[in-house]
Amino acid sequence: MKKKTLLFIAVTLVIALSSCGKKETSLSGAGASFPAPFYNIVFKDYAKTGGNVTYGAIGSGGGIRSLKDKTVDFGATDVFLSEKELQEMGADIVHIPTALGGIVLSYNLKDVKEMKLTAEIISDIYRGKITNWNDARLKELNPTLNLPDKKIIPVYRSDGSGTTSVFSEYMSKVNEAWKVEIGEGKSLKFPEGIAAKGNPGVAGIIAETEGAIGYIGSEYALALNMSSALLQNSSGNFIAADGKSISASANVDIPNDTRVVITNSSNPEAYPISTFTWIIAYKEQNYNNRTEAQAQALAGLFNYIISDEGQAAATKTHYAPLPAVVVEKTKAIIQSMTFNGSPVTVAP
Repeated sequence: MKKKTLLFIAVTLVIALSSCGKKETSLSGAGASFPAPFYNIVFKDYAKTGGNVTYGAIGSGGGIRSLKDKTVDFGATDVFLSEKELQEMGADIVHIPTALGGIVLSYNLKDVKEMKLTAEIISDIYRGKITNWNDARLKELNPTLNLPDKKIIPVYRSDGSGTTSVFSEYMSKVNEAWKVEIGEGKSLKFPEGIAAKGNPGVAGIIAETEGAIGYIGSEYALALNMSSALLQNSSGNFIAADGKSISASANVDIPNDTRVVITNSSNPEAYPISTFTWIIAYKEQNYNNRTEAQAQALAGLFNYIISDEGQAAATKTHYAPLPAVVVEKTKAIIQSMTFNGSPVTVAP
């Protein structure tokens, strides 16, 4: 009996020590809420064979700050870092594209489906020039829809947001009035509407408020079965956001660092407000007393996300998977990561 007890204690100790080893390579990240549904799934899948990954969807601005403060292993953002932001990070940063998504104008109007919107009308709504759903310009664009005599309630992000940045970059690109009066950036001052935190917050207000309209990640609208507008693209076509139309936006030359804007694509089948979403990390991983095991775990996570299995999780959660050319360029980026100047090696 005594020998059995000792054997049990020994086995338990081995399991405990193994568990401790896994905890040492656990990773943490923070940032964009736009890809959070995908990350929740892909990180959980990765944990079955790799280490645990915790993620806080605090907005792209928060993710960039957290990485800069070195309180997380990686940040996440829907807009790539500018040259100025890269310099402010204090060391070289790698961008790891993880998936593509669209930003949709989702609305809450009973029995109104497939409403068409142009950038001009979106601008007028957010600038307070169109305030009612039965406005003559909306009715002219949507003659077959029964648009109600109801006040329009625009909803926007209260936090520093990559979703806001991508949306406003597109709007500034195609509408001069928006560019002058609202502008472009992660945090903006909107003259009309209700503010909410994160994509889930905006989606929640739209879902609960009849007459509301707001910009959110397409995956939230698809998952929650929310109505979203068909947007007019650069070819004049009205396009719904789906895997095919979002992928069509990525039919552009991709730079080696993958920092590219794909809004307002010239492809006639492209959804106009599409974007890559990125994870960002320090290229040199030997900082803040980090271990080589942590660097290897991070590179392993990145490789898993861009693998066929990882990208299948993107499709499953209503994102568009990375094009093959982007996967190849991303592999090269991961291989460029170093620890103490030497390449980070990842066990097969």
